[in-house]
Amino acid sequence: MEFSYEVKDSYAEVKADGRLNMVSAPKLREFVTDVIAGGSNRIVVNLENTAFMDSSGLGALIGCLKAARQAGGDLRIAAVQPQVKMVLQLTSMDKVLTAYGSAEEAFSND
Repeated sequence: MEFSYEVKDSYAEVKADGRLNMVSAPKLREFVTDVIAGGSNRIVVNLENTAFMDSSGLGALIGCLKAARQAGGDLRIAAVQPQVKMVLQLTSMDKVLTAYGSAEEAFSND
Protein backbone atom coordinates (compact mmCIF):
# COMPACT_ATOMS: atom_id res chain seq x y z
CA MET A 1 0.00 0.00 0.00
CA GLU A 2 1.19 3.49 -0.81
CA PHE A 3 0.27 6.73 0.93
CA SER A 4 0.55 10.32 -0.19
CA TYR A 5 -0.89 13.56 1.06
CA GLU A 6 -1.67 17.05 -0.10
CA VAL A 7 -2.47 20.04 2.09
CA LYS A 8 -5.64 21.80 0.92
CA ASP A 9 -7.18 25.06 2.20
CA SER A 10 -8.72 23.71 5.41
CA TYR A 11 -7.56 20.08 5.60
CA ALA A 12 -4.93 17.58 4.51
CA GLU A 13 -5.98 14.84 2.09
CA VAL A 14 -4.28 11.49 2.65
CA LYS A 15 -4.60 9.13 -0.31
CA ALA A 16 -4.39 5.41 0.40
CA ASP A 17 -3.70 3.20 -2.62
CA GLY A 18 -3.88 -0.56 -2.14
CA ARG A 19 -5.15 -3.02 0.46
CA LEU A 20 -5.62 -1.71 3.99
CA ASN A 21 -4.75 -4.82 6.01
CA MET A 22 -2.57 -5.99 8.88
CA VAL A 23 0.59 -5.26 6.88
CA SER A 24 -0.31 -1.71 5.82
CA ALA A 25 -2.36 -0.62 8.87
CA PRO A 26 0.67 0.37 11.01
CA LYS A 27 2.06 2.31 8.04
CA LEU A 28 -1.20 4.28 7.76
CA ARG A 29 -1.10 5.15 11.46
CA GLU A 30 2.50 6.30 11.18
CA PHE A 31 1.80 8.29 8.01
CA VAL A 32 -1.22 10.11 9.48
CA THR A 33 0.68 10.76 12.73
CA ASP A 34 3.43 12.40 10.69
CA VAL A 35 0.88 14.55 8.81
CA ILE A 36 -0.61 15.67 12.15
CA ALA A 37 2.88 16.39 13.54
CA GLY A 38 3.45 18.52 10.44
CA GLY A 39 0.63 20.83 11.53
CA SER A 40 -2.50 19.42 9.85
CA ASN A 41 -5.07 18.19 12.35
CA ARG A 42 -8.03 18.08 9.94
CA ILE A 43 -7.50 14.97 7.84
CA VAL A 44 -9.48 13.35 5.03
CA VAL A 45 -8.44 9.80 4.17
CA ASN A 46 -9.32 9.27 0.52
CA LEU A 47 -10.10 5.56 0.03
CA GLU A 48 -10.91 5.79 -3.68
CA ASN A 49 -8.12 3.35 -4.55
CA THR A 50 -8.61 1.06 -1.55
CA ALA A 51 -10.75 -1.90 -2.60
CA PHE A 52 -10.10 -4.00 0.53
CA MET A 53 -9.94 -3.33 4.27
CA ASP A 54 -9.81 -5.81 7.14
CA SER A 55 -10.19 -5.32 10.89
CA SER A 56 -6.57 -4.16 11.20
CA GLY A 57 -7.25 -1.42 8.67
CA LEU A 58 -10.38 -0.41 10.53
CA GLY A 59 -8.39 -0.26 13.76
CA ALA A 60 -5.81 1.95 12.06
CA LEU A 61 -8.50 4.37 10.88
CA ILE A 62 -9.93 4.55 14.42
CA GLY A 63 -6.43 5.14 15.82
CA CYS A 64 -5.89 7.93 13.28
CA LEU A 65 -9.26 9.46 14.21
CA LYS A 66 -8.25 9.45 17.88
CA ALA A 67 -4.88 11.06 17.07
CA ALA A 68 -6.51 13.81 15.00
CA ARG A 69 -9.05 14.55 17.73
CA GLN A 70 -6.35 14.63 20.40
CA ALA A 71 -4.59 17.24 18.25
CA GLY A 72 -7.78 19.34 18.26
CA GLY A 73 -8.95 18.30 14.81
CA ASP A 74 -10.91 15.52 13.15
CA LEU A 75 -10.52 12.72 10.63
CA ARG A 76 -13.02 11.86 7.94
CA ILE A 77 -13.07 9.31 5.14
CA ALA A 78 -14.05 9.79 1.51
CA ALA A 79 -14.71 7.84 -1.71
CA VAL A 80 -15.29 4.58 0.15
CA GLN A 81 -15.40 1.46 -2.03
CA PRO A 82 -18.10 -1.24 -1.58
CA GLN A 83 -16.07 -3.79 0.43
CA VAL A 84 -14.74 -1.10 2.77
CA LYS A 85 -18.28 0.26 3.21
CA MET A 86 -19.49 -3.23 4.07
CA VAL A 87 -16.83 -3.59 6.80
CA LEU A 88 -17.85 -0.21 8.24
CA GLN A 89 -21.54 -1.19 8.23
CA LEU A 90 -21.03 -4.68 9.68
CA THR A 91 -19.08 -3.23 12.59
CA SER A 92 -21.39 -0.20 12.98
CA MET A 93 -18.30 1.99 12.60
CA ASP A 94 -20.05 3.84 9.76
CA LYS A 95 -21.66 5.87 12.56
CA VAL A 96 -18.24 6.91 13.88
CA LEU A 97 -16.44 7.26 10.54
CA THR A 98 -18.94 8.93 8.26
CA ALA A 99 -18.09 8.35 4.62
CA TYR A 100 -18.26 11.28 2.21
CA GLY A 101 -18.52 11.07 -1.56
CA SER A 102 -15.30 13.01 -2.09
CA ALA A 103 -12.50 14.60 -0.07
CA GLU A 104 -13.87 18.05 -0.95
CA GLU A 105 -17.25 17.22 0.65
CA ALA A 106 -15.78 15.98 3.92
CA PHE A 107 -15.12 19.40 5.49
CA SER A 108 -17.30 21.51 3.17
CA ASN A 109 -19.90 22.31 5.86
CA ASP A 110 -17.43 23.27 8.61
